[in-house]
Amino acid sequence: MNGHVLTPAALILILLFAALPAPSPAAEPKAEAAWPEFHGPKRDNISTETGLLKRWPEGGPELLWTFDDCGGGYSGVAVAEGKIFTAGDFDEQEMLITLDLDGKLLWKSPNGKSWTGAEPGSRTTPTYRDGVLYHMNPRGRLAAYRAGDGKELWAVDLKERFNARYGVWAMAENVIVDGDRVFCLPGGSQGFAAALDKRTGKTLWANKEMARDFDRAAYGSPVLAEYGGVRQLITLSDRRVVALEVETGRMVWSHPFPLPDYRRFFQNTNTPVFQDGHVFVTGGHKAGGVLLKVRPDLSGADVVWYKESFDNCHGSVILIDGRLYGCGCRLSRKGFFCVDFLTGEVLQNDPALGKVSITYADGMLYCVDHKGPMSLLRAKPDGFQLVSRFDLPKNSDGLYLCHPVVCGGRLYVRHDRWLYCYDVRAEQP
Repeated sequence: MNGHVLTPAALILILLFAALPAPSPAAEPKAEAAWPEFHGPKRDNISTETGLLKRWPEGGPELLWTFDDCGGGYSGVAVAEGKIFTAGDFDEQEMLITLDLDGKLLWKSPNGKSWTGAEPGSRTTPTYRDGVLYHMNPRGRLAAYRAGDGKELWAVDLKERFNARYGVWAMAENVIVDGDRVFCLPGGSQGFAAALDKRTGKTLWANKEMARDFDRAAYGSPVLAEYGGVRQLITLSDRRVVALEVETGRMVWSHPFPLPDYRRFFQNTNTPVFQDGHVFVTGGHKAGGVLLKVRPDLSGADVVWYKESFDNCHGSVILIDGRLYGCGCRLSRKGFFCVDFLTGEVLQNDPALGKVSITYADGMLYCVDHKGPMSLLRAKPDGFQLVSRFDLPKNSDGLYLCHPVVCGGRLYVRHDRWLYCYDVRAEQP
């Protein structure tokens, strides 16, 4: 010991510290895990996480931390660079917010004026690419920020540039980035849809042909898909599902949605689900859900099946092994569904689960009821099985409308200005 002799007191302290339990592996964040945008890396709302709890303890999984200053609104979270990104309204200003994985604030940066109309608050989740965040506020200000410190790189006013038009709930599109392009749907006379240079915000193309049909922006978000030899941006306007060629912006095909005989309130809020030339779209208030088959020559799409009761309002629909999972609108009181993707056959329905927002990880569906209960379902070939449930904190009268996120062994749930982080990893061997 280099000539040093331990005293009895020092020896006792060493033995005491050695006897202390090591920190729980389940509490350690995984900095390399990423959920870089709305609904994850592939926009399919499916996490690649494994080793997660298959059943929660009584009262729910361990709450690691709560951050209570997200601002008002409904933005979800993105996770990248070992950071958590979201957005919220603070008085008259909307702000991007970045936390570390321990829930500590790193920076805040403004993105235009707050939305004070119907259902006030932020809407969209920041999209992360290569060290940059892209975010659109409800009034149509689309901006890019350096993820490390929140420095604004550029901003575009979609109303000013494209005469953006939107409905009563403002703009709620989670923008998508592909290669050097940021895609958005202003729904304007000078650009129904547009592609911007992700480095500068310069307009690369703007589709005006759809604007002649008086389509406005809806509240959903796009997906990218390749079919018939054409890479397509598939999204929803306020009255149709439409596919645009990524390179040029030309319309490839479109189909009315809601279907032509629908006479109720238009509320196109969900992301289309694409697989092998089939596209499923759904909307609330009895608009129903419809599976379309895109024609091989891309001249249009045809209805495969339609189900009025599968009228998902905005909670997301997930495709797993040929089965669609999601809920019906609370107005239809049809509950949670498992439906065969290609036939529309209902494999299981549980009215007790109600109106939920969902995500999927490690064989399980994580379901947040709009009033607060959180459920864990096992996805099965013939449907699903409820295995756990607990009540989320209720710190305000607002609804739980943000979609849950599972990333890095954690479950993130946003409710108004509160963000909750739960440990959902199984015990380590």
